[in-house]
Amino acid sequence: MTVRQLLLVEDDEPLAEQTARALEHRGNRVAVAHNAEQALALLARLPDLAGAILDQNLGSDNGLDLIVPILEHFPDCRIILLTGYGSITAAVAATHRGARNYLTKPASPADILLALDTDPANPALPLPATPPSLQRLEWEHIQRTLDAHDGNISRAADALGIHRRTLQRRLKKRPTASDYQRDKHFRED
Repeated sequence: MTVRQLLLVEDDEPLAEQTARALEHRGNRVAVAHNAEQALALLARLPDLAGAILDQNLGSDNGLDLIVPILEHFPDCRIILLTGYGSITAAVAATHRGARNYLTKPASPADILLALDTDPANPALPLPATPPSLQRLEWEHIQRTLDAHDGNISRAADALGIHRRTLQRRLKKRPTASDYQRDKHFRED
């Protein structure tokens, strides 16, 4: 089995360490960066790069902005974007810039490696058996609306036709890992 070089860019240092360890345990070499500047410095030093796992929200940086520089250095690199705040808009932006796939946190190391290895455009991949939960769809709609209004909660609340405080309460009720597991379970049935 060939050991492949991966780049993990994650600003949450304990999560980055845990994920890197799990990916290395599965036979990969993992270089870790916690922001865009560190990631770009690593690109200049790495002799090869098979895959990159990028967190979308890197403090003041955005993982989306790393896709093009990575592909300029390593055109065959498979890139996936991870985010805790999944939205269709961000997924489309990631794939348009060249990302192979897009995952919503929490994502297991197995999910990450599967996303790196699977071509999402493959027509042989099964479609989900059931639609995502209503809570998940609402969350994605709120995220798209916030993104369209540059994160301004008052303007997003106006666009959604709800009070600002109602939007803030809904943002605190982000879908949990168990919600995502439930959606995944229904898709597998």
